[in-house]
Amino acid sequence: DDDDDDDDDDDDEHDEDDDPRRKTAVKIRTPQNTYVPQVLASLTVSLCSMVVGFASAYTSPALPSMNSPGSPLSVSEEEGSWIGSLMPLAALIGGMAGGPLIESIGRKTTILATGIPFIISFILIAMAVNVQMVMAGRAIAGFCVGIASLGLPVYLGETVQPQVRGTLGLLPTTLGNSGILLCFIAGKYLNWQMLAILGACIPIPFLVCMLLIPETPQWYISRNKNKKAKKALQWLRGKNADVTQEFSEIEKANHVGKNEEMPGYLSLFSKMYSKPLLISMGLMLFQQLSGINAVIFYTVKIFKEAGSTIDENLCTIIVGIVNFLSTFIATGLIDKLGRKILLYASSATMAVTLITLGTFFNYKNSGADVSQYGWLPLASFVFFIIGFAIGFGPIPWLMMGEILPAKIRGTAASLATAFNWACTFLVTKTFSDLLRIFGADGAFWLFGGICLLGLVFIIFCVPETQGKSLEDIERNLTGVGKGPVRQVRRMSSIAHLKPLPMAI
Repeated sequence: DDDDDDDDDDDDEHDEDDDPRRKTAVKIRTPQNTYVPQVLASLTVSLCSMVVGFASAYTSPALPSMNSPGSPLSVSEEEGSWIGSLMPLAALIGGMAGGPLIESIGRKTTILATGIPFIISFILIAMAVNVQMVMAGRAIAGFCVGIASLGLPVYLGETVQPQVRGTLGLLPTTLGNSGILLCFIAGKYLNWQMLAILGACIPIPFLVCMLLIPETPQWYISRNKNKKAKKALQWLRGKNADVTQEFSEIEKANHVGKNEEMPGYLSLFSKMYSKPLLISMGLMLFQQLSGINAVIFYTVKIFKEAGSTIDENLCTIIVGIVNFLSTFIATGLIDKLGRKILLYASSATMAVTLITLGTFFNYKNSGADVSQYGWLPLASFVFFIIGFAIGFGPIPWLMMGEILPAKIRGTAASLATAFNWACTFLVTKTFSDLLRIFGADGAFWLFGGICLLGLVFIIFCVPETQGKSLEDIERNLTGVGKGPVRQVRRMSSIAHLKPLPMAI
């Protein structure tokens, strides 16, 4: 069949000058052959994001259910905070383990390897007779989340062509947020055990579909498996596509990469590299200290304490829907308005909504009648999530790929990502303590104040990168690099999002 295809291609080349209709037909047919396999591959690996989203949101409806009458468990405030925060802590470790794994056993195999542990984690939770079993399940799930958060962008970056990278790069976040929404909706009707059983079923389609797609050509070439690499690239581009030039470029990039010495962690803090690294870590800090994960992990609990006139589970579903739809807002705005304008709008919106929410709780706790303002907590949550989605959700990940110099990008990005997970753990672990010590009003005022500090940080420290080449950005931040700078393939702005609620 391949020989027949080659003969047909040769005939097309000889006849295309004489028959313009055939030339047109080729132009129309080729993109279909090229992009459909990439869509299938991207959709398949993004199914893992759905599992990640469901696992991340599980604690929100599950924790109140664990303390309901008839439940075999009784979870204290301290135990609840550990159940919520174990995931990001384990994800930090998983992310560190994921780097060596994707290099040693491959991108596809690493992502595929998370499927069975995800199922085991939910079965452990569903069968739990004590809190320790729930914690063990959450730790296993978190470890897999960390691996997936590293493996998914790498797989997509190495398999998807630039022409469709923006669209297909949206899939992990879209399916991740659909997993969150599914968990919120199911959590309204299922107890924590049945919800965990549903969670154990979600990885099954992902596991089956992953067996049908290839490993990335880049990994095969790095292991000197050039025949398999070319076969994988041909599958991804379509059987009629000419992959000779792209295959040659991948080989060349692999050869250059092998000859380069990777910098150590200490070199990241040298005078040349410290500024871009600190800007990236600062954006990660303010992203997580905005309280986004407190909102996602404890949505039901917050609405319950607010005494909202709307059912807390319905409020949670509405938040999940807004979360899902907000995925698409950043897509149309990031490359049109610029990074800093969106960060200004994001931090200001989050600050106003958090301060408003804190004021509502303050009036409620002082004994004032707030029944006529029962809609306010939900409205504040909705606008908080929209504010996060247009700026501090995607932009720290996008700018991490833009402002980190090419030579240190891999090492620095892993450090910035680990720092993000550490901040996520800090917020989720201490949120219950903040509520107990400062009250809901004080906790939300604190997060609102941090968002205002983030606004100051953006004004004075964060550069605008819209429309600038990576070379120009690097020269401006490091003060060096007049010669040519090696460009590193990177995902689009959307594809840089973590497939988690941390990047709605």
